[in-house]
Amino acid sequence: MNVKHAYSYSVQFLERNGVDEADFKSLCLVCHLAGINNSEYSLHTDDLINDSILGDCLWKIKSGVPLQYVLGKWDFYDREFYVGEGVLIPRPETEELVEIAIKLSSAYKSPIIYDLCAGSGCISSCVARHISGAKVYSIEKSSDAFEYLKKNCGNEQNIELILGDINDNFDIPSADMILSNPPYIKSSVIADLQIEVKNEPVIALDGGEDGLFFYKLICNKWMNKLNENGTLILEIGEEQGEDIKNIFSSYQCEIKKDMYGNNRIAVIKK
Repeated sequence: MNVKHAYSYSVQFLERNGVDEADFKSLCLVCHLAGINNSEYSLHTDDLINDSILGDCLWKIKSGVPLQYVLGKWDFYDREFYVGEGVLIPRPETEELVEIAIKLSSAYKSPIIYDLCAGSGCISSCVARHISGAKVYSIEKSSDAFEYLKKNCGNEQNIELILGDINDNFDIPSADMILSNPPYIKSSVIADLQIEVKNEPVIALDGGEDGLFFYKLICNKWMNKLNENGTLILEIGEEQGEDIKNIFSSYQCEIKKDMYGNNRIAVIKK
């Protein structure tokens, strides 16, 4: 089957099965199988792809497997990251956390940076590449996610990977910046999430009864590891801004909106 027919077939198949964003997912899948970028689709419509592999991938997407897992990688900021079962999929909102971190890093010379709940390593890798002289300590609890962290960041000399729980104590230098996209969804809401999201690891989503467990932990345990005049940058749920201000009431806390106008990033100064 050529690329053009594969795309048309994929759109129809996904739409018939009630899959949202059928056009976008079909384009991503077909271009991936053809080994081209999405923007190159029109130049390769006569290229051939394997019908059997296409069919297997479409059935996975139909069953609720995230597109990103089917593809095995996903774009974030300025590079691709390996993703798959057991690791949180990088999202555009988190790119805004990275941009803020890079901008604010100019206040520090060769900063020590922590990435708590590092997951795929998308935050760690981007700040390590774009902040001059940075040394990044990436901490991740899940052994499944840690495998992707190693694949994505294992060759970067200024990143140290740590398999461990952020409840634990670590013998690492104090930080100038702490970054984190921790789990922040209320436990009671997990069952109502979209099927694709529910196929992502619960450990990366569940923020406890009130969704604030990890923010309280970071405040109580990790602010002590932040140098004076250091900066903590957190991704938060869009309805959690006031709660975050209350948790970090001893510090200067600013809530920033994302590209959609939602409260999404907390910047806390020590």
